[in-house]
Amino acid sequence: MKTMPDKPYSSARQSPTPGKKPDWLRVRLPTQRPYQELKSIVDTLKLHTVCESAACPNRGECWSRSTATFMILGNICTRSCGFCNVATGRPTELDWQEPIRVAEAVEKLSLRHAVITSVNRDELEDGGALVWANTVNEIRKRCPDTRIEVLIPDFQGNWQALKTVIQARPDVLNHNVETVPRLYRSVRPQGKFQRSLDLLEQAKLAGLTTKSGLMVGLGEEDHEVLMVMHSLRSVGCDLVTLGQYMQPTANHLSVQRWVTPETFDQLRREGMAMGFRNVFAGPLVRSSYHAEEQLFSAS
Repeated sequence: MKTMPDKPYSSARQSPTPGKKPDWLRVRLPTQRPYQELKSIVDTLKLHTVCESAACPNRGECWSRSTATFMILGNICTRSCGFCNVATGRPTELDWQEPIRVAEAVEKLSLRHAVITSVNRDELEDGGALVWANTVNEIRKRCPDTRIEVLIPDFQGNWQALKTVIQARPDVLNHNVETVPRLYRSVRPQGKFQRSLDLLEQAKLAGLTTKSGLMVGLGEEDHEVLMVMHSLRSVGCDLVTLGQYMQPTANHLSVQRWVTPETFDQLRREGMAMGFRNVFAGPLVRSSYHAEEQLFSAS
């Protein structure tokens, strides 16, 4: 394993002043027909996507490629992360038919790789784990050849709930650490870095392919990012994503720096040297961005 540098990287070009979005973060507006078709399926089946709820900048590109990340367990989260655009509050009742509708959408879209995420449901005893397992199982019934990637919450350290999801045997179990430990109080106040590492370790010990991700631009330094990557490798994490944080509204945490593409390339090289099967790093990279490509390239 490579020794961590003592200093942050120096980029080939300086990061622009926060507040002015650099050219490399500009995205095209969605106009393609597949975008409209996917939106129609999602609306008809009364499903949520993190693409819309979290105001993902890649929505146009991904939906035009007929790919989306379905968000189960409603669209109201019990947590108040400083970076996230998903609404915080008291969730509505559980929809036990939701797994069937998600599976139907996956079938209609002929997805080879389906990504599922959820809000946090901390008010539930199992954090929604049974709905998670049912969703994976329903997709398996309808689309046995589709690979399933789950981006799960930490279930507040309820390892029995985690076991329920693991027993459904998703192809990839993803859980994001989101940022460096020093920034958890403002970025992810209800989360615990060590708890997230423990979750990923248990999933790996159960024989699953594991994945995690974090944002940069929130005030961390590059040596701290490398420290997190080393921690992820220490629990056997296979895949990692690194992307630029972008402030969704004025009420969310502000961007502290725009990380250059050159720095992302450097971080990717360091990560591959640590032994990750794949490191997907870039300004517009998100947890589920080109998820199929990342998994296949690591196979």
